[in-house]
Amino acid sequence: MRVAIAGAGLAGLSCAKYLTDAGHTPIIYERRDVLGGKVAAWQDADGDWYETGLHIFFGAYPNMLQLFKELNIEDRLQWKEHTMIFNQPEAPGTYSRFDFPDLPAPINGVLAILGNNDMLTWAEKIRFGVGLIPAMIQGQKYVEEMDKYSWSEWLKKQNIPPRVEKEVFIAMSKALNFINPDEISATILLTALNRFLQEKNGSKMAFLDGAPTERLCQPMVDYITERGGEVKLNAPIKEFLLNPDGTVRGFLLRGKNGTEDEVITADAYVSAMPVDPLKVMLPQQWKQMEYFQKLEGLEGVPVINVHLWFDRKLTEIDHLLFSRSPLLSVYADMSNTCRGYANPDRSMLELVLAPAKDWISKSDQEIVDVTMAELEKLFPDHFGSEQPAKLLKSHVVKTPRSVYKATPGRQQYRPDQKSPIANFFLTGDYTMQRYLASMEGAVLSGKLTAQAIVSSQESGVRIEELNLNTQNSEVQIA
Repeated sequence: MRVAIAGAGLAGLSCAKYLTDAGHTPIIYERRDVLGGKVAAWQDADGDWYETGLHIFFGAYPNMLQLFKELNIEDRLQWKEHTMIFNQPEAPGTYSRFDFPDLPAPINGVLAILGNNDMLTWAEKIRFGVGLIPAMIQGQKYVEEMDKYSWSEWLKKQNIPPRVEKEVFIAMSKALNFINPDEISATILLTALNRFLQEKNGSKMAFLDGAPTERLCQPMVDYITERGGEVKLNAPIKEFLLNPDGTVRGFLLRGKNGTEDEVITADAYVSAMPVDPLKVMLPQQWKQMEYFQKLEGLEGVPVINVHLWFDRKLTEIDHLLFSRSPLLSVYADMSNTCRGYANPDRSMLELVLAPAKDWISKSDQEIVDVTMAELEKLFPDHFGSEQPAKLLKSHVVKTPRSVYKATPGRQQYRPDQKSPIANFFLTGDYTMQRYLASMEGAVLSGKLTAQAIVSSQESGVRIEELNLNTQNSEVQIA
């Protein structure tokens, strides 16, 4: 079976990978000249990489970790110490840690929380632990039901002190969906906490050893093409062409350099585009269907990623850092955390600016200036001296519409991978799957879409043959 896929992000690549495993022939059409979608990366004139986002891999990402294993690139994940590190704004230049001991879950998570006396009092920790009991006992059903509340509302409902939100969850909310606790759905935080507390290595983090485009996406392309599939860059889909019965007749591929548009035909068609451009592309005939109308309830959240190169080392910390800044979300010194970006003498900070809605229209220089002002607070020893650290260069990457904005009530708008159009399917982290808007969600959605396509064609390929073990998290972590 020939399957045309619009989009070469993680979801589209994952879908194609699992279709080739089932013996089918996927052809991916990507409008840009770069792989990866929301994990895309570019090299500048100096050969330095800059990325769409700061991409962290968690132990609670079973489908992603299984993908690394299947591609035989597990050694590209650089696992860090099992801890979470927060800046302390009241004591600039200092950090507070949640260290997870090498013990079974949830004991290691409980001890990590109890062992941190910098950010929460014992009374606050106990109250928070009691508040989490319903989610841990009732599981995913309870977690999904809490989508009607924001995280701030859920904390209040559970009688958890407001300082818990201020000290810990403003930073975590921005890290997970780039918005604050009063905006984000409680389902997002509860999903993450459930995974972190119920799986021994759930919160353990890894960095890729280089640019995602080269170190993750290209191996997926190689895997697909070696098995007969194709991946075409600079190949924008202009229109979904329909048959009289509303099914897809083909993708209209925009011509290059004045050449005529080309009609691409296949046995099945997949949109692996983000939800915002998909809504623009929908044929008028489909827009009357409830399935597609629900997409109007989803929209991407703006994100800004800032890369700053300095003339000296600002920190030796080899880990993700939660800034606890009003402007910044998370950051890392990639010269420490990433083998491919290593530099023993200079720092390259990669920082996520969030919430970004008030900054997405600002100039790159304005964004760099305000970020530098925040760094003066985070690294006072390097910017308050007579010879402050010198900024050598910068790159700002703006994504006006990134992952879907996970405000309360969004779950009901997330579509299944199988649409009401017999030969048309959706994939992407916004589609319905348990891991929400994340790299793990994108990979899982690709698997589920491949499963739906195979099932719809009654090819006789069982889920096990597609290697769609989507719930197993028992993957070896270094």
